[in-house]
Amino acid sequence: MMDFLSGIYPWIKALHIMAVLAWMAGLFYLPRLFVYHAEKAMVGSELDQTFQIMEEKLLRVIMNPAMIVAWIAGLIMIGLGAFDWGAVWSWVKLVSVILMTGAHGWMSARRKEFAAGTNTRSGRTYRLFNEVPTVLMVLIVVAVIVRPF
Repeated sequence: MMDFLSGIYPWIKALHIMAVLAWMAGLFYLPRLFVYHAEKAMVGSELDQTFQIMEEKLLRVIMNPAMIVAWIAGLIMIGLGAFDWGAVWSWVKLVSVILMTGAHGWMSARRKEFAAGTNTRSGRTYRLFNEVPTVLMVLIVVAVIVRPF
C-alpha cells in the first residue's frame, strides 16, 4: 500500500492543495456572510432565510468536504514522510492547521446560532474574526515555503 501511495504522492499533494484552496475560500467568505447577516437581516425575515441557506450550503457542500479532504491528504503525506518531526516549521504548520480547524468549528457553531435565531454577536465581531484564517494561512504558507524556523 505504501508503494502505491508513494507512487501517487504528487497527486495526493495536488489534491491536498486544491482542498486547502476550497477550504480557505469558505473560511474567508463565511465570516463576511455573518457580517451582513448580523447587520442586515431581521430574525425570521426572507433575508435571514436566504443567509441561512447560503451559510449552510457553504459549510455543508464546500467547507466541510474540503476540510476533510485536506486533512486526509495531509495525514497521508505525513505518513509518507512529508513531516519533519525535528523541524520547527512542521510543528508551526500542524498547530496552525489545528487552530484553523478550530476556527472552522467556531464558524459552524455560529451558523447554528443564526439558524436558531439566537445570534448575539455583532458584525464587528465577525469582521475581526475574519482576520483569524488570514493570519493562520500566512503562518502556514511561510512555515512550509520559507521555513524560517
